[in-house]
Order: sequence, then C-alpha cells, then structure tokens
Amino acid sequence: MRRTPATLPPGSTLGIVGGGQLGRMISQAASRLGFDVVILEPEPDSPAGRVSARQITAAYDDPDALGELGRLCPVVTFEFENVPAASLERLAAAGARVAPGPRALAVAQDRMEEKTFLNGAGAPTVDFVAVDDLSDLQHGLERLGLPAVLKTRREGYDGKGQAWIRSADDIAPAFEAMAGRPAVLEAAAPFVRELSVIAARSDDGRTAVYPLGENVHSGGVLAVTTAPALASDAVQRRARAIAEAVLEGLDYVGVVGIELFDLSADDGEAVLLVNEIAPRVHNTGHWTQDGCVCDQFEQHVRAVMGWPLGPTEAHARVEMTNLLGDAVEQWRDLAAKDDVRLHLYGKAEARPGRKMAHVNRVLGPI
Repeated sequence: MRRTPATLPPGSTLGIVGGGQLGRMISQAASRLGFDVVILEPEPDSPAGRVSARQITAAYDDPDALGELGRLCPVVTFEFENVPAASLERLAAAGARVAPGPRALAVAQDRMEEKTFLNGAGAPTVDFVAVDDLSDLQHGLERLGLPAVLKTRREGYDGKGQAWIRSADDIAPAFEAMAGRPAVLEAAAPFVRELSVIAARSDDGRTAVYPLGENVHSGGVLAVTTAPALASDAVQRRARAIAEAVLEGLDYVGVVGIELFDLSADDGEAVLLVNEIAPRVHNTGHWTQDGCVCDQFEQHVRAVMGWPLGPTEAHARVEMTNLLGDAVEQWRDLAAKDDVRLHLYGKAEARPGRKMAHVNRVLGPI
C-alpha cells in the first residue's frame, strides 16, 4: 500500500465524495492551489463534477468506484456527513488518506453520539434523552418539560427529521413523524441568538478559528449569516475554546462548522451551548469568501492536503443570504449591485427550498 506524504504538492489529486455546491466550491478552491479534483457522485453532470478534472458517476457505496477513487486520489474528503462509514473504510483500504477521519463522521452522523461526545469534551449542549419508543418519549418529556424538540438520531438537516412538542396534543404526531426511526428528545434552549464558528485543524494539531457569525433561520433553513458577529471578548474566547476542544477531541483534520446557542446575559458571562457540529465546510462560513483572505474552502483544502493553515482574520463585515428555489432568478439584478458578490451553484432545477446560490453583501471594512 502506498504511503501518502504529509504534504501534497501542487499537481496532486484530491478526491471529493459528493457533487453538490459544497463540493463545487471545495473543488474551485483546490484548483486555485494547483490541485486536480475527482468527484464521486451518483448524479451525472453534477455541480461539482462540471468544475473538476473528472467525475466518477456511481453510488457512494459502490465498491468499484470507491476503489478507483482511492487509487486515483492520495487524499479524499467529503462534502456532506451522510457518507456510509463503510465507504471511508474502503477508501482507506485503497490507499487514500481520508480527512476528516471516520471518528468525526461517526460522531456527527448520530445525534446521541454527538451530544455525548460534546459534553464529554467540555462543549455543553441542551439536556437530551434517547427515544426508541413512545414510553421513552413520555418519560423524556416528564424530565425535560415542554417545549421540546424530537429529532431523528441519524440524517435530517435544514429542519427535516424533527418535530416540536409544545403541548400534549403534539406528542403522538411528533412520534409518528419519526416513522419508527431512533430519535433524541432535546430540551428547548432559551437562547438570545444563534451563532456559529468555523474552525480548522491540520494534521500536526495546529488550529485556525474564524470570527463568529450570527445566523437567522426561516422555516428551519439558514436565511442570513452576518459576520463578524458583534460579540463580547468573553463570548469570542468561549467560542474559540469550544471549537478547539471539538477539533482536539476528534483528532480532526479539515474545516468544521459548529452551531451555537448564545444564552449570554448582559452581566458579561459567556454562556454558549452547542447545537450541532458539521464535519465539513458549512453554509454559515460562506461569508469568508468575501470577508477573509483565506476562505473556508481554501482552508479545508490546505488542511487535508497538509499545507500550512491560512489566516482567518476578517478584512470586511459581510452579510450572506441564501437564495432558495426560484429566488435565484434575481441573479441579473443582484449581479448589477456594486456591494454584492453572487455565488451560483450551477444546479439545473430550482425546486422550492433548494439552495441554488448565495450572495455576500459587503457591509464595510473592519
């Protein structure tokens, strides 16, 4: 089996599992640094595949495709966390270095595992209870109280796979919405706002943390991120400490997105709870494309390919807005604005709620 060098030179090949917008932007960043990219994606003519050297069109668990990707690419990363764990094992068996590694993926794929890990690492979450049947749910509600949110343990994102329970009338419908899947019941967090932190770690243990972003959701989907967020020094230090604890605890390599509930009071005490972690580049980090010298996508490529991490200081304050569905048809008007940079994902069909693009509006220099 070949041994992958710690640092990959320009001209090397990076593999990406997943052909959506995150894979596309990782590929574009890798190309700027002189790397070739191979995409593994079941949908032909994918957004990422069209900007990469090659696409292998096959299922994420196809053994032949995984073997080919592992042989072609000394390093393989992924753009979403629902990659089968067995696929990473096959890639490693084919000789590739997979980053982030299997531990990070396993933790992020299961909400119970995730919250257990986070609390053990000193990154607290809301109280939670495992739910396998209706009796578990009823006992969990007695312990946590109302309101509470029931979520599937695995999969689910952008508001999918979850149901709020605000009264006794919501219990049966919420349980039925899980469709028999193992779930976790979470206590409601009385947060003031939602923040997020984007951070990176290299194979030698060095870390780089971006300024905080403040997020606004609509219908369970991120609508707007404004960064750097206006936050006290205490909140910023606490967020950095949480990010570094997560990275170290997972022996992480690459960029991670960490969503935070800010419960801080006016007395200066910083109280942050982790909502969830994403072992990949993250929607709330898109602002870095126009607010930082080294954006989150380049940072991820640097980390997984063994390069020095780039600077994370912001040179501008940015408001990032997602364009969902047919909102992308505003592209002509948005492209005409002097303070906006448009990032289109190259998706063919603008379905309702589908992320089609984002715009970064520069609010001014730091």
